[in-house]
Amino acid sequence: MRERTGIVRDALWKLSATAQAEAVRAGNVSAVELVDSHLERIADVNPRINAVTQLMAERAREAAAETDRKRAAGEDPGPLAGVPFTVKECLAVEGVPTTFGTARFRDLVAATDAPPVARLRAAGAVPIGHSNMPTMILAGMHTRSELFGDTVNPWDPSRTPGGTSGGDGAAVATGMAAVGLGNDSGGSIRIPASFCGVAGLKPTAGRFPADHRVLGPDDPGPASQMLVTDGPLARRVADLRLAYEALAGTDPRDPRAVPVPVRGEPLPGPVKVAVVADPGGRGVHPTVHAAVMAAADALRDAGYDVREVADVPRLDEALEAYGRITVTEFAPTWPVVRTLLGAGGDRYIAMAMERTPPATAAEFMKLMGTWLGIRRSWAEFLDTYPLLLGPVFTEPPVEPGLESRDAAGHERVGTGMRLCTVTSFVGVPAVAVPTGVADGLPSGVQIVGRAFREDLCLAAAQEIEDRLGVLTPLDVPLRSAHTD
Repeated sequence: MRERTGIVRDALWKLSATAQAEAVRAGNVSAVELVDSHLERIADVNPRINAVTQLMAERAREAAAETDRKRAAGEDPGPLAGVPFTVKECLAVEGVPTTFGTARFRDLVAATDAPPVARLRAAGAVPIGHSNMPTMILAGMHTRSELFGDTVNPWDPSRTPGGTSGGDGAAVATGMAAVGLGNDSGGSIRIPASFCGVAGLKPTAGRFPADHRVLGPDDPGPASQMLVTDGPLARRVADLRLAYEALAGTDPRDPRAVPVPVRGEPLPGPVKVAVVADPGGRGVHPTVHAAVMAAADALRDAGYDVREVADVPRLDEALEAYGRITVTEFAPTWPVVRTLLGAGGDRYIAMAMERTPPATAAEFMKLMGTWLGIRRSWAEFLDTYPLLLGPVFTEPPVEPGLESRDAAGHERVGTGMRLCTVTSFVGVPAVAVPTGVADGLPSGVQIVGRAFREDLCLAAAQEIEDRLGVLTPLDVPLRSAHTD
């Protein structure tokens, strides 16, 4: 049925998050109608894609009804009024198990919302379901969990949707949610965004408040504290911006979060953009290289000062330090943690530990100094070039589980995600944005920026989107799910 506003009521799920919120705020549709549209879409699509794990249908309807009551009473329903979002299985939603995809945690009911969930709720958004991820976030890049199985890439079931926020990437791409809430410590938002044809934001470390404790009151070690950042996925850059502004801020549960304005001062003259299509000179697939060049042309057309440069700072050193620091942090608990990963789920980390032994105490202290030095080198680089354009992954989407099959597959995936890894290591923001379709699969790039200048990344990503288009939501016949 088409209303006088021109909104098709049975296709509300196709609207951008921005349009959905505007429609609810204006009273053109109710939040309950919006949630019901997404629940119907989930019922139709999820059996084939397996992205949404724990559906929160009644809770979502109740939250939507409260949004409608607020609007009717003249209260502000929030900038994301009624917008449904998925929440990665490792992020707490009050009253719902936070399973981490492992059978051992299937009854681990959350007492309260994780800070980013609470902030999206406060902005009016509605959690509609948990989303799939690799078991304990550690089982690999492909989104396969012991508890919920494989998530399918909606573009091609023979390719992974990426990970570890692959459930959110696939859900957003197919219209099961307008926004996904994932996290990223080396590409876990950006890779599924790129592989599923949507946009994703990895914020600066400390931009959004978070709480990544798993059991009890103890916080994780320095790598988990500094590398893991929660962030949104969406079909349009404007939707990322809405979510970004809702998520930014402080929370007493996270003393790392800082009260930095969401927009910085405008930069003088044309903004310089460094282009590195093949970080470290390790090779890049022709379609990925073409995507980077297309994005560079789009930014030139938009008035940016785009320059190809030799390379990013200290890539090999950063990758080695990242590996040593994370393995050293995992090592003491690994004998217990590996038992939570299910059959074969330990292969990915086990291969990393075989290749990279834990550091001694003295070596670890030196690595912490190396980490700071690499961050300084990047700050100096980004002082000259406020933005960096490069690949998310230097190959098109790969087959599911490649990273856990053997040493060659492990190396290939680690090499493909190298720019994601190093930018997580230095803690700077990045936005993944689609650039088109090549050989039937989505392609994309990432825009990396100075610390706390997500606004610059989003503005550049918007210019790319304006010129190269939006790929999703996918509304085509979906093939049957395939798992290995």
